[in-house]
Amino acid sequence: MKLVVRDVEKRFASRQGDVAALARVDLDLAEREFVSLVGPSGCGKSTLLHIIGGLERATAGKVLLDGEEVRSPGAEIGIVFQRQTLFPWLTIGKNVRFSLGLARHRLDAASAEEGQRRDTWVENLLRAIGLWEFRDYHPNQLSGGMQQRAAIARALVARPDLLLMDEPFGALDAQTREEMQELLLHLNRLHRTTTLFVTHDIDEALLLSDRVLVFSRRPGRIQREIAVPFAADARSAELKLDPAFIKLKRLVLAELHHAPSAERESFLLGSSSPER
Repeated sequence: MKLVVRDVEKRFASRQGDVAALARVDLDLAEREFVSLVGPSGCGKSTLLHIIGGLERATAGKVLLDGEEVRSPGAEIGIVFQRQTLFPWLTIGKNVRFSLGLARHRLDAASAEEGQRRDTWVENLLRAIGLWEFRDYHPNQLSGGMQQRAAIARALVARPDLLLMDEPFGALDAQTREEMQELLLHLNRLHRTTTLFVTHDIDEALLLSDRVLVFSRRPGRIQREIAVPFAADARSAELKLDPAFIKLKRLVLAELHHAPSAERESFLLGSSSPER
């Protein structure tokens, strides 16, 4: 699976005239890659994610998934939002299984054997995400973090080619957020689903991603791409204290605050004084 975004623009009509949200965004995402988007509030990150997911139409440009233009939502793309969108009348197990029905055309023909394989896959996924014992609970009986776990499981159960995550941990407390980051690292090691992740948390972006793309202010465009060199088995909460991690964080902060180019490069060379 390869995601290609070319010359994507988005404009909204308002009483004051057209508002440009995105300006000629180009983006390539390779198979099994995890990429994060960071940028100022209102710069169009979520709008871009919605366009890629087929939830909104671009004013100009194209989104291609394995060479096919994305025109509407489909089972090949899983989406997790900041606020969980579970069905309150269904149990956690049934919420997760719901996506299997929507993605039936992507799976093998129905049979007793196939049904058993699907049951095993759902069970394994719920166990991996720590919710198997809560499969018969309803969403309002669980914490916010557990509800987001269920939302992630529902997005993954149909084995999408691409996973889009729009600030999925933004409403969680700091401790729960770290637990969810560890969970996502674990799932990424297991399944390596190609993922595009929107966040305001720079530590989160650097911890989870192969690359971080820094968005400009509106109209949003990618102003810098930063490769994250850390090995998968070295990624944990403790990595945030590593000097190399802190150097990358300072580079991202400099980009976000529009530091002069020479100052930005000094961060890479390690010649700037430490943060106070």
